[in-house]
Amino acid sequence: MKIGLFFGSFNPIHVGHLIIANHLVEHSDLDKVWFVVTPHNPFKKKSTLLDNYQRLEMVYRATKDYDSLSPSDIEFNLPQPNYTINTLAYLEEKFPDYKFSLLMGEDNLKSFHKWKNYKLILEQYHIYTYPRLSEGAVETQFKGHEKIHHIQAPIMELSSTFIRKSIKAGKNVKPMLPEHVWEYLDEMNFYK
Repeated sequence: MKIGLFFGSFNPIHVGHLIIANHLVEHSDLDKVWFVVTPHNPFKKKSTLLDNYQRLEMVYRATKDYDSLSPSDIEFNLPQPNYTINTLAYLEEKFPDYKFSLLMGEDNLKSFHKWKNYKLILEQYHIYTYPRLSEGAVETQFKGHEKIHHIQAPIMELSSTFIRKSIKAGKNVKPMLPEHVWEYLDEMNFYK
């Protein structure tokens, strides 16, 4: 089984995440996408994150109606801060019959050369990218690479940061969130 790993803080998960993940399952050779909820991204301030299990709950609620999309808390028990290469090694050991690939926006591919052990990741795993509007260019070493697959998915310019700021400002963000996630956020008064 081919699993695409969609890493993120999902703070909160929104319809853009679901559209991209579903598109990649439907328009590539991936069988499933796992939303890997990241406890702490080394490049983000921890203070802005909701609790790990609250974000996992949102991903669970967002994906429960999709057979090919699932939440994953695989990184919760790994040493922090964690790096993608460590998670991949752990997953290989735990699920030897699965083939794992990374999903990332083209904006992340532009900084991929800064990732820990990025050459090893590229040697051992396929990367599926989707379009994002962003500054800068993809490094030459990644252009036309046999392990990097560009999927023409819809461009989603919706961010969790925008949603959090909008909630804080009292704006209606209901259309930007899966219904079950909106209900949970509203019930828990998150981001207000």
